[in-house]
Amino acid sequence: MRGIAVFSGTAHPALAEAICAELQIPLSPSKLSRFANDCLEVQLQDNCRERDVFLIQPVVAPVQEHLMELLLMLDAARGASAGRITAVIPHYAYSRSDKKDAPRISIGGRLVADLLVTAGANRVLTMALHSPQVHGFFNIPVDHLHALNELAAHFRTGDLSNTVVVSPDLGYAKEAAAFARLLGTPVAAAAKQRFPNDEVRISTIIGDVDGKDVIILDDEIAKGSTVIELIARLGERNVRSIRVACTHGLFAGGAVERIGAQPGVVEIVCTDTAPIPDAIRSDKLKVLSIAPALAEAIRRIHEGESVSALFHPH
Repeated sequence: MRGIAVFSGTAHPALAEAICAELQIPLSPSKLSRFANDCLEVQLQDNCRERDVFLIQPVVAPVQEHLMELLLMLDAARGASAGRITAVIPHYAYSRSDKKDAPRISIGGRLVADLLVTAGANRVLTMALHSPQVHGFFNIPVDHLHALNELAAHFRTGDLSNTVVVSPDLGYAKEAAAFARLLGTPVAAAAKQRFPNDEVRISTIIGDVDGKDVIILDDEIAKGSTVIELIARLGERNVRSIRVACTHGLFAGGAVERIGAQPGVVEIVCTDTAPIPDAIRSDKLKVLSIAPALAEAIRRIHEGESVSALFHPH
């Protein structure tokens, strides 16, 4: 891995350390300073000249702070004559802002993509975008990974003979179907409506879930309101057990405790694309590492190999 330099922002240094351990290279040091006027400054404390530079920073809460830090890191790397700069963004929060669904609203997913390119990104490596079309907001190469293989490997250790995978809405049914194929199980999907006050209602579940062991699969869980509504509807169908799985475990506002307290829920599984504070850990919560997958993608990008061949969901 000659000619590579990997730096981490402050959003998730533990993940960056784990990725570098997989690559068997040191994590290059960087320094974040805050001035008296509240402005940030980033210094990359290793040589970048003509090197293949990877900047690891999920855009997670506080989102604006971590986004600005990433922009400054990109600017610092470009100013230091980096040969190529890849922004490694395991969780891209603004992918939820992908369309104009009300008058005079901003489309943050596209704006932030433009900002990253303007700041100096030559390439983006990200995982499980909430809206796949956000991939097209970038006018630079984007490697868009998923964690279905890691999640499937976890669930394969149990008995899946009575299991069905359930998507919380029809928009995520394609990914749920790919996940079900990996597990060799049937798939079902919920018909979801979201109202202006952010209330979620599920009118029906399409597919056979009666008496089944259910795995609910979503890309991210923030407040958990959709999952909790789906669990209530599944309870009406006399399911035997419920496991909840997602890539991005954001878990805002006591979501882990609230989901874990629902009848029938035996496990909550996520990956470490976002840091999981010790305060929200639970006996029912299992966190899987995506460091090996990201490290392999970084290695393939650096050595000019195919990334899509490794992470195709089928």
